[in-house]
Amino acid sequence: MQSPHRMRLWMVPLLLLALALGTAQLAACGGGGGAPPPDTEEPPVDPPTEPPVDPPTEWPPLDPLAATRHVSTDHLATSPACAVCHDNADTANAMRDDADRPIAPMDLWRASAMANSTRDPYWRAVVSAEVATNPTHAAEIQNTCTRCHAPMAHERVGAAGGALDMSFLEADDDNAQLGLDGVSCAACHQITDEGLGSDDSYTGGFVLGSNRLIYGGHANPNPRPMQNNSGFTPVYSAHMGSSALCATCHTLETESLDADGTVNGHVLVEQGTYLEWRNSAFNDEGATPGPEAASCVDCHMPSTDQDGGAIATQLAHNPSGGDFGPGAAPVRSDYHRHTLVGGNTLLPRLLREHADTLRPNASAAALQANEDAARAMLATQSAGLAFTGQGRSGATLALMLRVRNATGHKLPTAYPSRRAWLRLRVYDGTDTLVFASGEHDSRGRLLDAAGSVLPTELVGGGFEPHRTEITSGDQVQIYESVMQDASGQATWRLLRAATYAKDNRLLPRGWDPDHADAARAGAWGGATRDEDFVGGQDDVTYLVPAPAAAGPYRVEATLLYQVLKPRFAAELFEVDTAEVASFQAMYEATNVAPEIMARAQVTVP
Repeated sequence: MQSPHRMRLWMVPLLLLALALGTAQLAACGGGGGAPPPDTEEPPVDPPTEPPVDPPTEWPPLDPLAATRHVSTDHLATSPACAVCHDNADTANAMRDDADRPIAPMDLWRASAMANSTRDPYWRAVVSAEVATNPTHAAEIQNTCTRCHAPMAHERVGAAGGALDMSFLEADDDNAQLGLDGVSCAACHQITDEGLGSDDSYTGGFVLGSNRLIYGGHANPNPRPMQNNSGFTPVYSAHMGSSALCATCHTLETESLDADGTVNGHVLVEQGTYLEWRNSAFNDEGATPGPEAASCVDCHMPSTDQDGGAIATQLAHNPSGGDFGPGAAPVRSDYHRHTLVGGNTLLPRLLREHADTLRPNASAAALQANEDAARAMLATQSAGLAFTGQGRSGATLALMLRVRNATGHKLPTAYPSRRAWLRLRVYDGTDTLVFASGEHDSRGRLLDAAGSVLPTELVGGGFEPHRTEITSGDQVQIYESVMQDASGQATWRLLRAATYAKDNRLLPRGWDPDHADAARAGAWGGATRDEDFVGGQDDVTYLVPAPAAAGPYRVEATLLYQVLKPRFAAELFEVDTAEVASFQAMYEATNVAPEIMARAQVTVP
């Protein structure tokens, strides 16, 4: 392996998140060398009969993680050092909107996926599974995955010439505290502008300053209060509002390994959120940005309140809990709420339900508010559905449905465990359900026309291809990415992936197939041959048995979303590690019903 930043596992989306709110060089779509795997989509197949296997290990529960406490070392510090002045206080007016709602950075950030990037039990499980699958690369996997998930601990250990592994989670020393504070204040706000937006900055290639300068987006800051209370010095830098800053951990490339651990020359764009955004109508980096231009920060750290109103407030209160005078802390009008919300409704729920084990630095109410905000973003800012036409040929009703992507990146974006899909229900004149596609059970597993779980939801069951036309309840339009290894076989282990067998995630509006980033962040498989699959939308036709005499027909369409598709979870649970077992117990005990992104309804003869 060539560099400690060449392999990246999973970085929480953060930008919307994705955030949705994370250097290898990609030489070609098929990877950095060798013949690319075949660009095909295999048809669904019945799950094979599996041979008997040894029962899984009875793993003891993982020890609870350490609670957050104040640590300040070198040029790094945990968030309590910042909370002294940047949380909300009942005795101060600072960091409140016009409705007197608390909007301090600490109060909003602490429930986010960023704050909990190392406490995330799914991330821990995935890292352990990759290590178990690729044991000869165990040290590198752990060190590179912690680069973006535990940046401060990684920085400190690396500065001393060491490599960070997941065992730091078992301690409560300074390194553990810095790591467990996740993507914290002193990490993001000390990233310099060096190389931002370049390939070298991707896959955790950010550069942290070491002189205790805190970069912010407000001009002419008064340095004395921060210097006196934390030892840091605030300085203005425009790069803090750039999408290129987010790109350092939201553009991730991984080298593919064969089963024996050999690097095979292929490179996978595991997460291309920034590349997707850069090839969209929302790109604000050019000389003449378009009317829809918006950065990651604009969507995932909004400068308006919950009602859409402008915010004007002081940025801090004094350490005693009262307001600073206007000279020490003037009112600022370009105040960004550190919500960092994307589409992840699962993580805040798990943190809330397992707080005794995961020990998040956030209250149950704050985590619930974060989950609710993610659900609202999915339902109001992410997608649209509309029926664009209908027709009839004898007893067959044709329904044309259009799905719109309202985000500035693919929908869904980021790690390949996410998916969205269409559910269509047709009711006849007696309000009897006569056709359904995309139905699911209580665990979010897709069902066939007979109500049985589709084979593609089960271990070894193939995957559903991209569809332009649906004629049966056994067929579903699923927007997702499915990885494949160097031999062209679908895989659910990231470091075995050479490229994608399928990637029909909805492209952002304004997508240009000739853009410089299009090749490594575009579609794969059947979507590339679908003329109706274009930037910002996709059209699907449903052919439904529906005799005119039994009408009129009421048709309901719903776009649904999952953070973790059941097949991805099932494949993960095949790996026998303590972290996987711990996450499986949490996952199986929680509500994993899909989220609703958009709806449409029409009545036809």
